[in-house]
Amino acid sequence: MDDNNWQGCSWAQGELYQRYHDMEWGVACHDGQRLFEKICLEGQQAGLSWITVLKKREHYRQCFFDFDATKIAAMTDEDIEVLLEDTGLIRNRLKLFAIRKNAQAFLKMQASGQAFTDFIWQFVENEIIVNHYESMSEIPAQTEASQAMSKALKKSGFTFVGATICYAFMQSMGLVNDHLLSCPQHPDYSHESS
Repeated sequence: MDDNNWQGCSWAQGELYQRYHDMEWGVACHDGQRLFEKICLEGQQAGLSWITVLKKREHYRQCFFDFDATKIAAMTDEDIEVLLEDTGLIRNRLKLFAIRKNAQAFLKMQASGQAFTDFIWQFVENEIIVNHYESMSEIPAQTEASQAMSKALKKSGFTFVGATICYAFMQSMGLVNDHLLSCPQHPDYSHESS
């Protein structure tokens, strides 16, 4: 991938970020397991940049059973304390314990007959919101929909799911398309506008 010829959103600098931008970010996801993984990882990002988490993502998957909620929910305090010594993770006690708390909330939701995918997509009425921003400065940090999602997730027992985290989650999982108009990943992109 040639950095010089790459066209896309300006935040995606470097090969790892560019691949993530082109292959994942903003691609609509209806897989409950992947949505669960991402809401957990977005929470790990709080106060940090996403690239920090992206670089550690594979290690998180190894340490947290590929985000199998049943296995995570069964982890003991001691299991998580051991992970606090792991330099491959973000060693923040509240953040790591939050993954187990979220797994328990996820399972509770499943047990009540609520599919996580349906729960998440209800906040955009099951339709991708396609925005038409020309610059990064236009993109909001949170929206009414992300505030509603945050409130509902917290009520369901999830943690590290503030409105800004939820908006980043919505962008990355394709509930919202916030690729810039000048980006080839935007559905209304045209060479003339770039």
